Amino acid sequence: MSQENVALVRAIYDAFAAGDIAGVLGRMSPDIVWNEAENFPYADGNPYRGPEAVLNGVFARIGAEWDGFEVVVEELLGAISSRAEAPGDSGIAASRTPGGDTVVALGRYRGTCKATGRAIDAQLAHVWRVEGGKAAAFQQYADTLQVARRPAPPDPSSGPRPASSS
Repeated sequence: MSQENVALVRAIYDAFAAGDIAGVLGRMSPDIVWNEAENFPYADGNPYRGPEAVLNGVFARIGAEWDGFEVVVEELLGAISSRAEAPGDSGIAASRTPGGDTVVALGRYRGTCKATGRAIDAQLAHVWRVEGGKAAAFQQYADTLQVARRPAPPDPSSGPRPASSS
């Protein structure tokens, strides 16, 4: 089943790259739980529940705030999950989505912030949980510092100060 899940996740990225947002959302479970990385600008709505929440809370904001935004996937790793149902002696916490397969995407975010003109080329890792042929959960890990460093637009009221006459 792992290869089918890798193909599903690849199709999600391909649809996103083509601007086919309906194709992205259609590959999500109606109950998808989507989490942006802690301290990422769009983490303020975590967890996003359902495709509409992802569309409005993440994708619409990307479109409004970035030019040329792209997710460049360099590698997809598929694995059958064998997660514990409860914390055990290993100290590993229980999964929120029991069963299903896991797909990990490694790559980069690229784009230019519309407000500042500053480009990013930020490292990413995405962990997808697939159940019943649909993306059931998403967890983003990203270079949040690089994204946070995109400066705010200049404040026109704080223009250059007149030279002092001393």
